[in-house]
Amino acid sequence: MTLATILSRVAKQSSLTVAVAAAEDLETIEAVYEAVSREVSEFILFGNETTINELFRQYRPSLLTHKAVTVVHTESVLEAAQLAVRSVQQGQAHIVMKGNLSTSLILKAVLNKEHGLRTGNVLSHVAVFDVPHYDRPILVTDAAMNITPSLEEKVQIIQNAVNVAHSIGVEMPKVAPIAAVEVVNPLMPATVEAALLTQMNRRGQIKGCVIDGPLALDNAINIEAAKQKGIQSEVAGQADILLVPAIETGNVLYKSLIYFAKAKVGAILAGAKAPVVLTSRADSSESKLYSLALAISVAQQNS
Repeated sequence: MTLATILSRVAKQSSLTVAVAAAEDLETIEAVYEAVSREVSEFILFGNETTINELFRQYRPSLLTHKAVTVVHTESVLEAAQLAVRSVQQGQAHIVMKGNLSTSLILKAVLNKEHGLRTGNVLSHVAVFDVPHYDRPILVTDAAMNITPSLEEKVQIIQNAVNVAHSIGVEMPKVAPIAAVEVVNPLMPATVEAALLTQMNRRGQIKGCVIDGPLALDNAINIEAAKQKGIQSEVAGQADILLVPAIETGNVLYKSLIYFAKAKVGAILAGAKAPVVLTSRADSSESKLYSLALAISVAQQNS
């Protein structure tokens, strides 16, 4: 299922509301406009009301009176983050979306013990890519949240990604824990943990997916590369989810797919009580729109 298909599926079917923190940003406004035009969701925009309305007037005047858009004035981006998250915690909205503020501020609000969206689970970044000339979407985790996850944290990161995969119609996703090589080397912890995750999956400790690793990137996604190395596996050459060993690997892979491969992407933060659209301030309105559609798909599944 492509990102465009996900967007098309949730359009005119969603009754969910998105709370946007610090919405005074043109790319965010464009994503909101495209979403309400497709009847994807309703919005509560938290931020400087004057600035938001001025952006409406200059670029999307129809949003000034659109029934699906409500603007709530805040005095600071910190207040915008707090109120956006609180609106989800109190059931007024169903998804949090990051606007023109730092990731640390929105995460501080999400992780707030009193008014946040903590569940006790690991929160992780999950990205879905449409790569040109590739025959299926690829999920990558974690490119933005967990720096050097432990084995236990990787189990939860996989479960978060599997939940996202299920929401977009991948019933039994194939998970490849990525390493530099496809054999276990005690001097390379990523290969050891990949083998442990594989065995945990085979023993039923990680459900809803098929895991096999360690796998290098080439033999995780390319069937010919796997055959050349004599790898016999349900996952090799057919991976749906790439579990990276550390944030540097994930971040480089994420940005390489966007800037070199010209891939389209939607991304969310999973593992909280509600999906969080955690795009970069530099992301295009198209990426923000796809991320919204992905978040809605997950929220619908979890409801």
